[in-house]
Formats: sequence, C-alpha cells, structure tokens
Amino acid sequence: MAPSCEECIKGSIHAGLPKGKEEVIHGLNTYVIGNRTNPRGIIVVYSDIFGLALPNNKLIADAYAESGEWLVYLPDFFEGDPAPLKFADVAIPVDAAKQSTFAKYTGLLANVPSVLIWMMRHKEPQTNKVCMDFLQALRRATPKNQKIGMAGFCWGGRYALRAGLESNMIEMNGEKIPLIDAAVALHPSNLSFPGDVEALVVPVTIGWGLEDIGVKIEQKGKVEQIHDSAKKGGRKYPEIVHKVYKPGRHGFAVRGNPDDPQERACLEDSMAQALDWFKRWL
Repeated sequence: MAPSCEECIKGSIHAGLPKGKEEVIHGLNTYVIGNRTNPRGIIVVYSDIFGLALPNNKLIADAYAESGEWLVYLPDFFEGDPAPLKFADVAIPVDAAKQSTFAKYTGLLANVPSVLIWMMRHKEPQTNKVCMDFLQALRRATPKNQKIGMAGFCWGGRYALRAGLESNMIEMNGEKIPLIDAAVALHPSNLSFPGDVEALVVPVTIGWGLEDIGVKIEQKGKVEQIHDSAKKGGRKYPEIVHKVYKPGRHGFAVRGNPDDPQERACLEDSMAQALDWFKRWL
C-alpha cells in the first residue's frame, strides 16, 4: 500500500488492511469479500467518488462481510478512473478541526479543475449505464431464492436509490422484478427530484447528516414531500426509513473522525443502519 493512503485508513473505525481480493465480476473489476459458498444474500456497495483507491471503502465492505452471512461486491463503477485521492483530504478531512479555513478553500480551489475534468468524464448517462448493466447481469445470474441488497455512499447513494426504481425493473421468466431487494443510501449526493426517489419499489433507508454541506438536510424534507404527495395520488410504497446523524458532516459514513465521540457514533451507527436493514429485508 502506498504511504499516501495511511491517513485514509485512519479515517475508518475498521483498522488494518483490506482482506478481500479484486477480480472481474460481470465486466467490472470488483473487490470481493465474504461468503462465496452459501451466502444469505449479496450486498453490492457503490462507493463515493474515490472508489477502490480509498481503503475506507474496502474496509466498509470487509465490515459488511464480517458476520459470514453475506457475499459483498464493491465494483469499480468508475472503470479505473476514480476521483483524485488527494481531493479527499481537502474536501472531507478525517479531522476537520485541524484544517484551517484558509487551507480548506485554497485546497479546494487547487483541486477544482481536476475534479471538474473528472466529472466531465463521468457524466450521468454513462455512469448510470455502467451501474445498471452490472446490476442487470448480477440479477440474471443470481438464483431466484437469493436476494440482493445495495448500499451507496455519497455519489453512489443516488445509484443505490435508482436501483430500486420501478423504471429499472427487468423481466425474468415472464415476471418483472426489481434489480435489487433493498437499498441503503448514506449522504446521497446529486439527487434529481422527483425522478430518483418517486417510484421506489423496494424497502429503502436513507442516512442524512444534519451539518452536511454537500447534501443539505433539507433534501430529506423534499423526499418525504414527494412520497407523501405520491401516496395521496394512490401510489403504494414499501417501507422507507430516514435517519438523521449529528453532526453528520459530509462523508460521515466513510471518513468520520474515530477519535471524536460524535463522529465515531456516526460511523458506527451508519454501519448498523445498513446491516440491520439488510438483515431485515434480505
């Protein structure tokens, strides 16, 4: 492991090096860990923009697999082109208290050009296609009695929600079924309203940060309003549960400071939120 990643690992409550292996699954390089023999279900993780390059994302997959119940896939949805890892230390530092305002904004300004160029290479249509193609292949290859869950963080949160939309259902054996059976979205960014949330057909839980500057807490209200309005129009929903984290700064489920009691609680509780949801629905 490169020395530059040491600080990344410090940003996780799960110490040590990732234990899984990378292999090609349904056309994508994928970090794989967990029960390959008789898993209770499959969990797909869609990471933040730093992908497989950020050890924290692999360590989260490791934690999901720790019980021995699940087979966990962390696909490289960015196809070998994650966002620059150095941007993580500027945008979501492990210990925000040690970052001066001057250092934060000069760092953001210095990194903006490379991040904008990266985003141009990962526009929504192609990004969406890569994700949904993988999930379609996975669903078709998965035995009918085995369920699939998906957890998305930040950038990936949007696609975890999309995977549970009615519009992304596929036909198998003459029956239309969802791509996944349950979704977890933690600080989901870039949401499009109402399209990304209105027609959900699988149980969903969403984690919001009260002080998240990247995903404003007001978006929780928007989602609830959309669902309330759709219910009045006759739409029926599976269970949808929201949870708010305090302080819940951006990236709280991935790069919170484990030495800060409140942030450590966010890390631990968001992990429990996901695992409890999968145990309930998969």
